[in-house]
Amino acid sequence: MHVHRYATPLLLALWLTGCAAQDATQPSLYTRLGGMSTIDNVVENMLYRVADDPEVVVFFANTNIDHFAEAFATQLCDISDGPCQYDGPPMDRAHQHMGINDAHFNRVVEYLADAMEEEGVPLAEQNELLGRLAPLYEDIMRRQ
Repeated sequence: MHVHRYATPLLLALWLTGCAAQDATQPSLYTRLGGMSTIDNVVENMLYRVADDPEVVVFFANTNIDHFAEAFATQLCDISDGPCQYDGPPMDRAHQHMGINDAHFNRVVEYLADAMEEEGVPLAEQNELLGRLAPLYEDIMRRQ
């Protein structure tokens, strides 16, 4: 059977159109996460985990933890297509000169994932949120 050379791109375009239409009807990640109450609970849970880790909590020593919790929850709300708009500092500026290494970064990501699991966030939504946060790695780890 001979397949026209445009058949594959056309089929791909139709498939992508179908996926986009399906995604448009799916609730936002924010909704699937459980909204602001779940995000607030996840952030609080994560911060308790951070507080129990002497190697990570030092990065929060000069931080107003209530302000941080609110800002981080707003950022998670924003990045998950919720009704919030994060207007805090860019990640490179917020983390400059902190000396965060990959082990510290990975531990905080682990605490976030553990907090989401404990707060009942489904695995698919955990992965999607972490995937949306992943591009921030470069800015957080940028050395000034």
